Amino acid sequence: MTILLTVLGILVFMAGLLFSIGLHELGHLSTAKMFGIRVPQYMVGFGPTIFSRRKGETEYGIKAIPFGGYIRMIGMFPPGPDGRIEARSTSPWRGMIEDARAASFEELQPGDEKRLFYTRKPWKRVIVMFAGPFMNLVLAAVIFIGVAMSFGFQTQTTEVAGVQKCVIAQSEKRDTCAKGDPVSPAQAAGLKEGDKIVAFNGEHVEDWATLSDLIRRTIGPASITVERDGTERVLHATLAKNMVAKKDSDGEVVPDQYVPAGYLGFAASTEIIPLSFGQSVERMGTMMEDGVHSIIALPSKIPDLWSAAFGDGPRKDDSPVGVVGAARIGGEVMTLDIPAQNQIAMMLFLLAGFNLSLFLFNMLPLLPLDGGHMAGALWESLRRSLARLFRRPDPGPFDVAKLMPVAYVVAGIFICFTLLVLVADVFNPVKIS
Repeated sequence: MTILLTVLGILVFMAGLLFSIGLHELGHLSTAKMFGIRVPQYMVGFGPTIFSRRKGETEYGIKAIPFGGYIRMIGMFPPGPDGRIEARSTSPWRGMIEDARAASFEELQPGDEKRLFYTRKPWKRVIVMFAGPFMNLVLAAVIFIGVAMSFGFQTQTTEVAGVQKCVIAQSEKRDTCAKGDPVSPAQAAGLKEGDKIVAFNGEHVEDWATLSDLIRRTIGPASITVERDGTERVLHATLAKNMVAKKDSDGEVVPDQYVPAGYLGFAASTEIIPLSFGQSVERMGTMMEDGVHSIIALPSKIPDLWSAAFGDGPRKDDSPVGVVGAARIGGEVMTLDIPAQNQIAMMLFLLAGFNLSLFLFNMLPLLPLDGGHMAGALWESLRRSLARLFRRPDPGPFDVAKLMPVAYVVAGIFICFTLLVLVADVFNPVKIS
């Protein structure tokens, strides 16, 4: 049964992946057609074609390798300075440029002269290239906000789940009291499992973040108002100074970093609480910010990733994960002993995270990514505007094809990184619990 559930989870994730890729390419397709650019092909996947059907001037199809997709637009690159488009150089670097130029005119037909991508105004080309990743952003936002508002997140509350019997520095990473450890302030004050803390030092509290901050700022006597068996009572405790986990500006725990602060000594209960629309949007913004930081930090992850893939190093929780790794996580979600609604929510959050990653990754201003084509169109717009401002001749379209050697280098780096992640995902995968 476990194997069956794992396969089911992988298939569900792959279906979501194909839908996400198809939506990405639909963004490019719809805006290209809106601006009159001819699009001969719309494909989900790479490799051999499994199914295709021609409708109008476009062939729509699905290919065997579901790790991407593409649309073919006529005239992605302008002709060379002499107006020619065929490859004609023996230089390998120059050959790359002319091969790319020739490929963009491969299916040129009579009447296409006014339907070429490069002839569209820069702002239209930016829209066409941005529309693909934008669809992933919209899908990520709809899924994330929808699930956050209807299902929610596991959140710490002000209810007591357990009381620590003694004071133990969190930096020691132990739970068992040793001889000589002082009694915890919570234990001494008579705090009990199931108590709900409603006020601290007379200040009303409704959420764990506020209560945690108040406790950390207090060393010495404090009054704690709890709700127990339907009635409120006030407990008195003397908070100790202890080494506790450091928090960042967002209130998240910083791994393996500790600071001296006030300590009460209890564990907070957790429950799944739906968020409001505003809270969901704010959480989505935090998720995007974390995604940007993760992409910036990718080069620094390579040593640990290499060690996890080819050595005996551990696979860290924040290690980059590829399509195979994400599919494995999807399979693992289906085997967890949790309610079905929790499994659905986790699978949807996984898909939302994948779409957000697609958006952020494609925004990098590097060819062959969408962001690279957008950067080329914006540069063309800038230099044409400057030419008009200083009354100089129009420099014409920016020849993005000249950057193809750089694009091949970038693509090579991406492929090597993808293969490294693939090996790690297969032999030392990230696991959930």
